[in-house]
Amino acid sequence: MPGCELPLGTCPDMCPAAERARRETERRLHRFEVAPGCRADSPRADPRRTVKEYCRPAAGKPAPPPSQLRPPSVLLATVRYLAGEVADRTDASPAEVASFVVDRLRAVRLDLALQGAGDAETAVVLEAALATLLVVVARLGPDQGRGVLDPVLLQTQVQEGFGSLRRCYARGSGPHPRQAAFQGLFLLYNLGSPEALREVLQLPATLRACPPLGMALAVDMAYREGNIARLFRLLRTLPYLQSCAVQGHVGHVRREALARFACALSTPKGQTLPLGFMVHLLALDGLHEAQDLCQAHGLPLAGEEKVVFLRGRYVEEGLPPAGTCHTLVGSKLQGRTLEEVVMAEEEDELHKPPCPARRGCLSQSLSTGSESLGLFS
Repeated sequence: MPGCELPLGTCPDMCPAAERARRETERRLHRFEVAPGCRADSPRADPRRTVKEYCRPAAGKPAPPPSQLRPPSVLLATVRYLAGEVADRTDASPAEVASFVVDRLRAVRLDLALQGAGDAETAVVLEAALATLLVVVARLGPDQGRGVLDPVLLQTQVQEGFGSLRRCYARGSGPHPRQAAFQGLFLLYNLGSPEALREVLQLPATLRACPPLGMALAVDMAYREGNIARLFRLLRTLPYLQSCAVQGHVGHVRREALARFACALSTPKGQTLPLGFMVHLLALDGLHEAQDLCQAHGLPLAGEEKVVFLRGRYVEEGLPPAGTCHTLVGSKLQGRTLEEVVMAEEEDELHKPPCPARRGCLSQSLSTGSESLGLFS
């Protein structure tokens, strides 16, 4: 950072040679890092695959020399590798992939913190790292990570990623073309948080007027008002990365909608509701997911296409079903690779403040939710 006496990293590889040699000797290489063709009893590190692991700085220990720190260009190449070659692996479980990627991205942030890189290049690396982290966490279902990854640790890592990036933005040394998008991601990830909304509303008006951040504010408004129909209409229109950020809230919103249905429709004899209506309203991935949602909350089915709301049958136990979220998330990749999404999620025009006509349309969209707070608005 400007004015600091921190050195600049000089390590040209994703993992310093000394660490590669040490981990090879200690048999601490991850299988993603082993050179192809090695014997199982004698794994060798592949310099093109081995990535520096996170090591907590010890109190009183001298700072690592520049030769052990990767400069921003190498860090960005490392994030690109993790997004393009590791995060999409099909020969490993989502939990194994997430465990590896989360640790290596944590090391990326630490390398940045220990050197005096400029704010502009630091922000580019942090943006790519955070985008990759959001995707791998979204792909990790709530049951897949148990015993491997602590959900609290995952959330902490995401919040620390947002914190590092937003502090970099706040120092004001730009330009930061993707700032509006990532401020919007911060709000979507913390949907409904008064503190997150307060921080976003304190941003400059020109930044809040940018479409990515304006859309995030509209989603947050619909969520706060309990306008389920409008919320899911907006969620359908979000790009892939924004959908990953908000995915953790989808199950809870669907549970809230089902609770409202139960309160409004339950009778002693029971009323039926077509599951197809729920699929459309809540952006579910087909009748089977609607059936699972209803049965997880104690509601009986009438055949395969209707649910029966009987008084006293609705229950909430544990976490709501996560669902596959293909409609709301997975389908939005549209043939792009994760590397393409991470390195440049938004089109160029989304970084520009809208023209007066578009700003008026955006203001109108932000205000329409206040006209009706009902479920079916």
